[in-house]
Amino acid sequence: MNGRERMAVAGKRQRTAARDYLEAILVALIIAVVLRTFVVQAYRIPSDSMVNTLLPGDYLLVSKLAYQLGDPAPGDILVFQYPLNPSKDFVKRCIALEGQTVEIRDKVVFVNNQPAPMEPDVTFSDQRTLPAKLSNRDNFGPTVVPPGQVFVLGDNRDDSRDSRDWGFLDKKLIRGKALFVYWSWAPDPDAPEWESPYILPLLTIPFYNLAHFPQRMRWSRIGKTL
Repeated sequence: MNGRERMAVAGKRQRTAARDYLEAILVALIIAVVLRTFVVQAYRIPSDSMVNTLLPGDYLLVSKLAYQLGDPAPGDILVFQYPLNPSKDFVKRCIALEGQTVEIRDKVVFVNNQPAPMEPDVTFSDQRTLPAKLSNRDNFGPTVVPPGQVFVLGDNRDDSRDSRDWGFLDKKLIRGKALFVYWSWAPDPDAPEWESPYILPLLTIPFYNLAHFPQRMRWSRIGKTL
């Protein structure tokens, strides 16, 4: 084999390797899109409404197949489209299902006139108990959950916008069931933000996050099942 032939063979091998890499990347992208569309999706917690179960900066992996063949169960943490603005996603806990009677008496939740199980991380941030004539927060119902709907509450019971405010949740708006926390990054009000001119944040944000990584990374929360 002369030099020209060796170069031709080498070029063919390079083209074959490049094509193999491209095909592998395309397959990986297709798999990622399919998984994100039909199987699992990641969500970030932006607010305090699920404290202490979920903290701002927690990243969740959510099963989109969980309710394809069945309904939510009381106690499940649901990710859903906010009924008053479907472009936003909310995260709350399922408390009662269609046909069940839900009531809140002085902060205690009852389903079918029995105290509902309360998760250990449910918290109350306000020692006051508000009467029903002032607020639905601490005293609500009794009312029956309509067909095709569920009743949801935030685990931060005194600081959550949920079914006490905007009503029952249509099951058609549910995106999936929260499975576990796969990453947790504590918010930092002093952290630089993406803003114009974007060249400056491009330089400052990575260095800032790297310098503050030990303080912001919540290792103990990674893998927390929900």
